[in-house]
Amino acid sequence: MREQIAEHLRVVEAATGQVAALETMADRAIACFEGGGRIYTLGNGGSAADAQHIAAELVGRFKRNRRPLPAVALTTDTSTLTAIMNDVGVDDVFARQVRAHVTRRDIVWALSVSGTSPNVIAALAAARAIGCTIFGFSGRTGGKLKEFCDLCFLADHDVSDRVQEMHLVAYHLVCDRIERHFAE
Repeated sequence: MREQIAEHLRVVEAATGQVAALETMADRAIACFEGGGRIYTLGNGGSAADAQHIAAELVGRFKRNRRPLPAVALTTDTSTLTAIMNDVGVDDVFARQVRAHVTRRDIVWALSVSGTSPNVIAALAAARAIGCTIFGFSGRTGGKLKEFCDLCFLADHDVSDRVQEMHLVAYHLVCDRIERHFAE
């Protein structure tokens, strides 16, 4: 356990080199909300939980009172998810939702530890065709995901628990900066 904590701390320390990218993500999100846009989040497994967590922080509140901010996790509507997976296919589960809901003024925020999940990559291709802003959170290499992103945060690890731990820290930093802007 001590070794795992030490490795966690190394990954956190490595992330300090990406603070400017996180600040830019927050600033772009603020501009999105001020321009009437929404943030749509997505991911699989633990990254799906993180996508829901981000949307909840924005719609609800993180630490301060402020107006609710429009964010939707594309991982939560089980009827839509299962209908698309059954009728169209699992690789299109997020892309179809992106094409249905996302506009040019919105942000699509994708999380994928490997950066290679076919349904995440398909969603980003759909988002790119729409012309919206794309944020990505991934592991060390970013896989194919980073090629689609306007801004990408890469946790310096390849194993899901260390990557997802760093993603949590990073998106809390982004949500905090957004919330400070809109705080009452």
